[in-house]
Amino acid sequence: FLGGGGGGLPGSSYDLHALRVLICGGLLFTCNAVMWTFLAKALRYSSSSTRTTVTTTASNFISSAFLGQLIFGEAQITLWWVGISLTFSGLLVLQRVSPQDGQQSAVAKKDE
Repeated sequence: FLGGGGGGLPGSSYDLHALRVLICGGLLFTCNAVMWTFLAKALRYSSSSTRTTVTTTASNFISSAFLGQLIFGEAQITLWWVGISLTFSGLLVLQRVSPQDGQQSAVAKKDE
């Protein structure tokens, strides 16, 4: 795989490309493993799986945008930023309504 196309010379452009592909594949695997590990730990310690999932998804989108800009020079369109803003707005709504508040209001309604 690494010795083809470039005449077998060390440092050929094919070798460099293959090395970049392997490094990016390794980084992709590592980042996904870290993300799933954090999600599993967050789900274990959180009282709400919805809150955990939304938080992980939002942080995934934001980190992808910044790393895409930093590494590949990608620019996100305005509509993308509007969408992520709506996602964060939903996250804030979920954060404001805690499970304890919902349980207390249900108990208060029972008493009435």
